[in-house]
Amino acid sequence: MLNHPTVENLHPLRLFGLARALSSPLQSPQIGQLSFEERLGLLVDSEAAERESRQTASRLKRARLKQAATPEDVDFRHPRGLDRGLFARLMTGRWVSEHQNILIFGPTGVGKTFLACALANQACRQGRSVLYVRLPRLLPALAIGRGDGSYAKSLLQLAKTDVLVIDDWALAPLTDEGRRDLLEIFDDRHGTRSTIITSQLPVKHWHAAIGDPTLADAILDRLVHQAHSLELDGESLRKKAKPQ
Repeated sequence: MLNHPTVENLHPLRLFGLARALSSPLQSPQIGQLSFEERLGLLVDSEAAERESRQTASRLKRARLKQAATPEDVDFRHPRGLDRGLFARLMTGRWVSEHQNILIFGPTGVGKTFLACALANQACRQGRSVLYVRLPRLLPALAIGRGDGSYAKSLLQLAKTDVLVIDDWALAPLTDEGRRDLLEIFDDRHGTRSTIITSQLPVKHWHAAIGDPTLADAILDRLVHQAHSLELDGESLRKKAKPQ
């Protein structure tokens, strides 16, 4: 272990990974056989890994995901129609780079929210900003924002987020104000950001659930086209109390 003022000086510089690497049992016979450049490369790699870990943790904290779901925890054994190949492709993050959406729908208890949070977790790991919201809470919050002056700021935050997770879509009837808020959100994000939607209703019923035909056309045109659909079915996973 290296006991040297240099290690202490690294902390004010916020080089925590480098300090940890220097203070760890790196001084093994194998390390001693490396050249200066090779040892320096290992230290720099340690610092880079430390920074990436902190940044990912910060993104996950800001995302406020409902469930601590990871891709590794997804259960493909339970018969619910989850396409393993499609899920694997989504894990690459290309859908985010291409500003596509993901629509997850099926009956209660089949793991829609868990899958959405797992996909969002992966996006955080890949350096994307993420935010989780429930539609029944988002729309009233926006309505309050009209009165307290935070409406425009809230819309800007939603517009800038790389991956927006909207849970419990079409759980309750929409007001005209709510429909217009959704149009604003999806118009801002269309072609520039990605959205994950979860719903108990199949996509074919979303138009009727929105209510106003004109606004429904406009909203779904921005949301459904160029979207990946995960249609789930089967028995509730909650009855089995196993990882989803």
